[in-house]
Amino acid sequence: LIQGESGTGKELVAHAIHRLSPRVHGPFVPVHCAALSRNLLESELFGHEKGAFTGATERRQGRFELADGGTLFLDEIAEIDPSIQVKTLRVLEEQKFERVGGQETLEVDVRLVAATNKNLKEMMEQGRFREDLFYRLYVVVIHLPALRERVGDIPLLAQHFLKNLAKENGKAVDGITPEAMEALAAYPWPGNVRELRNVLERM
Repeated sequence: LIQGESGTGKELVAHAIHRLSPRVHGPFVPVHCAALSRNLLESELFGHEKGAFTGATERRQGRFELADGGTLFLDEIAEIDPSIQVKTLRVLEEQKFERVGGQETLEVDVRLVAATNKNLKEMMEQGRFREDLFYRLYVVVIHLPALRERVGDIPLLAQHFLKNLAKENGKAVDGITPEAMEALAAYPWPGNVRELRNVLERM
């Protein structure tokens, strides 16, 4: 479980976990839970059979199937509906599930990496997130500090982004003045690393 404010780089950490693991040769499959409605998310995660609902014109594999042997990254897991939380818990505990509208039980071997910018423990205590799923996820927890809490990283990140952005845009820019770096370090960065990159691109 990766926790941190929006823009701190949670998906980058998930990618790094995958790349440095024995599953590196398997797929890395990301799902942005907040971007999908309950019905769409269920079909996206577990797949569906032909005719399972209006518009289901063919069988479709879900992300759990596609991530078999690799890593499934569920971004903003706090946003998933309680009914999908139950099905997700079952896959984590039994490594089994059925497609939407299907009866065949499928087995998968998937590492789940989840991320959220919300306080899952608080949500669980308020009854807004399932307790059993919370404790299943709350085994290895990585907290990503906000950029304002790690000001020392700003020069390294700024130089890294500058180098890449100059190359992408064909610009001969190879450094940041001390005054500009001082201004970058003094700013609170509410949008975190993502905002820093965007500011450097705009500059």
